[in-house]
Amino acid sequence: MQKRVIWLVEDEASIADTLIYALQTDGFEVEWFMLGQQLLTRLEQTRPDFLILDVGLPDISGFELCKQVRALNDIPLMFLTARSEEIDRLIGLEIGADDYVAKPFSPREVCARVRVILRRSQPVAPQPSALLVLDEERARIHFRGQPLALTRYEYLLLKTLMLAPGRVYSRQQLMDLVWQDAEESLDRTVDTHIKTIRAKLREHDPEANLILTHRGLGYSLELA
Repeated sequence: MQKRVIWLVEDEASIADTLIYALQTDGFEVEWFMLGQQLLTRLEQTRPDFLILDVGLPDISGFELCKQVRALNDIPLMFLTARSEEIDRLIGLEIGADDYVAKPFSPREVCARVRVILRRSQPVAPQPSALLVLDEERARIHFRGQPLALTRYEYLLLKTLMLAPGRVYSRQQLMDLVWQDAEESLDRTVDTHIKTIRAKLREHDPEANLILTHRGLGYSLELA
């Protein structure tokens, strides 16, 4: 697994050394800058996974550095500062920092906070859409993300099969469940509707074979 890259901007070498050691021990790759401008120049070439900024830098305020970084991207960012007053914390958070740690600090706590923020900021991977999705409120069924143009009884029939995938329904069971309010029904009504549903599924996927025929028994829906 590729290591997460953290850029640290800290002009005090002793503090930087302690934090770099802790972060590297925790599995991170760390790049250290003593000046804010060095980070901005490096940011023109690439970007890290996380930034730790000291507020009191020699060349530029950490707050100003944060504003310039935020104008370009949304890299997760933490302030490291000797100033612990509430107003400073509020300013830091309001201009876009994800966290604010006052010195003296525990390097292990900083590592833990970094991990929490990285987990929180990790984009959620899109989940593959289900093959068939039932939208009962709108009385619709989607196949591979597309709505199926179903008649009333096609919808009710496919819905019945969807609610118990793998179950084999006899024609009579499906007639009783789906056509119980119909004024008239024929012996081959279920077969006809199954045929049209299959055709509509294949309009979206020619290889679709979700509704199985069990000779002498009936039909089932197989999603696996």
